[in-house]
Amino acid sequence: MTSPTASAVSSTPWLFSRSVDLMTFGGSALLALAMLGVGGVFGWLHQDTPSWTWVVAILLIDVAHVYATGFRVYFDRAELARRPWLYALTPGFAFAISWALYSESVDVFWRCLAYLAVFHFIRQQYGWVALYRNKAGETNRWGRWIDTAAIYLATVYPLVYWHCHLPREFWWFRPDDFASFSLDWSAYLAPFYWSAMAAYFIKAIGLAVTKRQFNPGKDLVVATTALCWYLGIITFNSDYAFTVTNVIIHGIPYMVLVYWYHQTSTPTQSRPLPSVAMRLSRFIGLIWILAYVEELVWDRGVWHERSWLFGAPWNLDSVETILVPLLAVPQITHYVLDGFIWKRRTSRKFATLASPTGAG
Repeated sequence: MTSPTASAVSSTPWLFSRSVDLMTFGGSALLALAMLGVGGVFGWLHQDTPSWTWVVAILLIDVAHVYATGFRVYFDRAELARRPWLYALTPGFAFAISWALYSESVDVFWRCLAYLAVFHFIRQQYGWVALYRNKAGETNRWGRWIDTAAIYLATVYPLVYWHCHLPREFWWFRPDDFASFSLDWSAYLAPFYWSAMAAYFIKAIGLAVTKRQFNPGKDLVVATTALCWYLGIITFNSDYAFTVTNVIIHGIPYMVLVYWYHQTSTPTQSRPLPSVAMRLSRFIGLIWILAYVEELVWDRGVWHERSWLFGAPWNLDSVETILVPLLAVPQITHYVLDGFIWKRRTSRKFATLASPTGAG
């Protein structure tokens, strides 16, 4: 006879697998916290973010994960044929709206882009929690409310604190891209934040003790999100701290998801498939190349900050009104399409990722 403990372990609702989930969510958070510790030791918390940190966190993770969407959409002929209008019109509308905003006000353009990015970051963390709930077959209404409150407040509360304590030593895209609140709303929100965190973990512990129900992947997502966002935004007033805690736990899990989807979509051939290392190298290599090309144009044409990496600046002031909205198209397309391509009802293959344990 199988013991209750063994049964609970065998039905633990992992998305990819136990090892992949732990490395994806726990490993990315450990990397972020380790880099935070290294930054504290070397004094980087109180100075400009080192160049190597920008390369690793921004170029190779943040910008690269945007181009990973290509493997989900634009490098997949079957997917393109399934919804051609959505995938063709989204970049076009992204450029048109960006150009209109940038032409009217540079500040308005960057503020709108910043808040769109914030919404995307918050929704991704909620999406992971929703997937784990579905995987575990959790349908209890109160449980859903507690989970939702916990993951949303884990991100929204630090953001409200940020808005109420401007200026900070860091920003999302550029200085003053967030509006400043004259009233400290974070003081009123704090009791709800701590209550939501406490309710979530009391619920998780209670289910584990009384019903032997475990959802460690979901717990890991909630805990690491709360920890990294709190440390990166509230505890440390540091560009370095915000960069490593914000980007890593967002970009790496997304790339894992896209790689999983791409590989499961690849039909099996009669000839031996390339090794996992080779396939992963092609995936990472291509999105890194695309990320480098985009940042090269950004830096040489707009920012003029990293000539040591991208080369001498170009004088493109005359076309800046077109260039900046055009360069923002991949990012905006990524934000918008994420609202469509990761819905279980629109992708049978993606739905299998969140199928309740033992259901298929």
